[in-house]
Amino acid sequence: MDETNPPVLRERLGAGIEILRLNRPDKRNALDTATLAELITALERLAEDPDLRVLVISTTHVRALSAGADVSEALNRNGGIARMAAFTRLYQLLDECPVPTIAVCVGNCVGAGAEIVAGCDLRVGGDNLQLAWAGARLGVPVGPARLAPLIGVARAKDLVLTGRVIGMAEADSYGLLQRTAAADDAEAAALELAATVAAQSAVGVRVLKQMFRDLEGTVRRIDYENERLMDFQRHGSGLPTA
Repeated sequence: MDETNPPVLRERLGAGIEILRLNRPDKRNALDTATLAELITALERLAEDPDLRVLVISTTHVRALSAGADVSEALNRNGGIARMAAFTRLYQLLDECPVPTIAVCVGNCVGAGAEIVAGCDLRVGGDNLQLAWAGARLGVPVGPARLAPLIGVARAKDLVLTGRVIGMAEADSYGLLQRTAAADDAEAAALELAATVAAQSAVGVRVLKQMFRDLEGTVRRIDYENERLMDFQRHGSGLPTA
C-alpha cells in the first residue's frame, strides 16, 4: 500500500460525523485486499468511538463509489479465501456499526459496491448512478440478505438474478434512496442528511439503530449469506484469484 496515497481517507467533521472516502479512482474504487483491510480497521475503531454519531461512506471521485471486488488482484487460493473472509467481515461490520450509516451512491456501485450501498442505513444517489448486483454472472451467492428487505423480494429478485444496471431515477422509485442530487453535490447532500441525524439524541439514535437490527433480523440474514460466500470461495468456483 502506498502510504502517501492510502486507499481509504478518513475525515472527522463536527457533531460526530465521520467520512470514509474510498480512494482508488484509477480502479473505480475496486476493493482489493489492502483496501478491505483499511476499511475493516476503520470500522472496527469507529465502532468503539463513543463520540461517533453518523458515518458517511463516500469516494474521492464521483466516477464510482465502488466497482466491486478487484478481480485483477493476483492471489493464490489461500489469498482468495482470505479476501472473501475480509468481504464478509466488512458486511458484518457495516451491519454492526452502532450509529446510522449513509452511502454516497455515485457512478459505479457494482457487486460489492452495491452491497455497501444496501448495507448502509440511508442512501443519497447521484444523477450518474450505475447500480448493479453483478454476482449472478460469476455465481456469487450475494444480494438477497441486504437488498430484499429494502425494496421487496420481487424487485430484489429482478436486480440480483438479472444483474441489470439501474440509474438514480429507478433506484429512487424503489424507495432505495433517501435523497438525490447531481453527482458532484451528492456528498454534500449526504452530509446535510448526516447533520440532521446527528442533531437528534445520540443515545436515542443508537438505541433505535439496534432496534431496527433486532426487528429486521439482520444478524441472521447476513450470517447466512456470509456462510454461503465462504463456501463459494472454499469449495465452489470462487472469485477469480491468480
